[in-house]
Amino acid sequence: MDVMKLMMSDYNVETINDGLNEFNVKFHGPKESLYEGGVWKIRVELPDAYPFKSPSIGFVNKIFHPNVDELSGSVCLDVINQSWSPMFDLLNIFEVFLPQLLLYPNPSDPLNGDAASLMMKDRKQYDQKVKEYCERYAKKEDITKSTADNETDDDDDITDEETGSSDDEIAGHADP
Repeated sequence: MDVMKLMMSDYNVETINDGLNEFNVKFHGPKESLYEGGVWKIRVELPDAYPFKSPSIGFVNKIFHPNVDELSGSVCLDVINQSWSPMFDLLNIFEVFLPQLLLYPNPSDPLNGDAASLMMKDRKQYDQKVKEYCERYAKKEDITKSTADNETDDDDDITDEETGSSDDEIAGHADP
């Protein structure tokens, strides 16, 4: 029901594996913020106990922010990680929680130490790096590119010698 409500809103929701427990949502940076104009793909995974247990939220394309891990995209947000309530829904995450996180970063509880340190030491340089990341990684084409990159089959690059197999060693034998 909650996922359907999100789909019926203005958000672009792309399901993964034809289920409603894993999906990506297109998320736009909040207006009047350093992230304005940026577009991110947010991966959402709902646990079996949802809404009693919080969803797992992560940025798929890169973002420079003290409370977002640059490599994994994991989000450090108290309302999701510690004080989640079944009263909240997915729309709260995309309309309130994530915009608030981007508008009001908390450098004293960082997942990205470099971003937190830069924000506290040199705000002007921090702002510039945030905008640079938005330009480089948070455009509409980056969302489609990151999906295509995830779906490519890397097995094509492995030779028979590397896997230790060949066509002669196919399991089973033909009937005589």
